[in-house]
Amino acid sequence: MIGTQTLPRQFNWRPFFQKYGLLMSLLLLCLALSVASDRFLTSDNLLNVLRQSSINGIISIGMMMVILTRGIDLSVGSVLALSAVIGADMLKNEGMPVLQAIGICLLVGAAAGAVNGFLVSWVNIPPFIATLGMMTFARGAAKFYTDGQPITGLDSLGQGFRYLGTAEVGPIPMPIIVAGLVFLGGAVLLNHVPFGRFIFGLGNNEEAAYLSGLPVNRIKLFVYMAAGTLSALAGIILVGRLNSAQPTAGEMYEFDAIAAVVVGGTSFDGGEGTVMGTLIGVLIIGIINNGLNLLDVSAFYQDITKGAVIALALLLHRAIR
Repeated sequence: MIGTQTLPRQFNWRPFFQKYGLLMSLLLLCLALSVASDRFLTSDNLLNVLRQSSINGIISIGMMMVILTRGIDLSVGSVLALSAVIGADMLKNEGMPVLQAIGICLLVGAAAGAVNGFLVSWVNIPPFIATLGMMTFARGAAKFYTDGQPITGLDSLGQGFRYLGTAEVGPIPMPIIVAGLVFLGGAVLLNHVPFGRFIFGLGNNEEAAYLSGLPVNRIKLFVYMAAGTLSALAGIILVGRLNSAQPTAGEMYEFDAIAAVVVGGTSFDGGEGTVMGTLIGVLIIGIINNGLNLLDVSAFYQDITKGAVIALALLLHRAIR
């Protein structure tokens, strides 16, 4: 009787890279930069990376939810600027209390997002066109509202409005804490709340979602309002850090958010993505920006590098799928 020999089982690389590839990319990037610059792994620099990435991280959670529904929001940077200048003006020139000024700021962001959601869901305008129009409108409205001039001197009114941008809890800056809470809320919503699963269902197949009774239009309205509100929250943090509200603030922020979400594995085809992946994508974009600055790379080459990273991430994502 001839015995049978068990052949060694061949390791399947695809599931491994699907699960750990993004994290490995982040670690390899950190390793390369730590070799290239002895300043990279210092505690002050790493804390600075997290602080600098917090604004993009907050915006990216809203962008992720929009992309999960096969949409896009090009207006987040302009909405950030519009909501920030209105909130700062309410505080400085109208004498409004800090909490009310912050509330107005968030309401402006939510209203802009609601307009985007209405145009996309009920009027059936493609998301690219609808949010491109809002991007132009909000930027123009911010410049018109301020006559193109920044609103400064907010520290003379007390530190309340600047708290989210400048305060610290122990050694941790408040922007990092706020961003962490936003990521935690996004994870709970998308993974443990039925409405969050509806967002994935809509992205997977909108017709099937409609036929199964999901409130398709309300889901779209929600994700665009969430994107607008989070943009306004990011604007409050930015105003706090800079001690001024600039009508030109937030330029190109939408592209950094899209880059982080795409690098993090969220698919433009909808219905596929994770909050953890978006977090790693935000960190990768932030570390690339920080590393290029540490290495004194020209701003022109920085844009080229970020564009190459996005293109490579898309190619790898397609290949792994």
